[in-house]
Amino acid sequence: MADTLKVTLVKSPIGAVPKHKKTVEAMGLTKLHKTVVMPNNAATKGMIQQVQHLVKVEEN
Repeated sequence: MADTLKVTLVKSPIGAVPKHKKTVEAMGLTKLHKTVVMPNNAATKGMIQQVQHLVKVEEN
């Protein structure tokens, strides 16, 4: 299992639920197609699961 995950914002959160907007912002995703590297842990997976329709995830 990979130690880190590459998370990329592929869909705009403009029309999303406010809670999902804050989750995307907390992940450090501020613009479309921006990629951040996050640790592969339970907290990160929970955030990704909540906004899975807005992001693309790759294992490093």
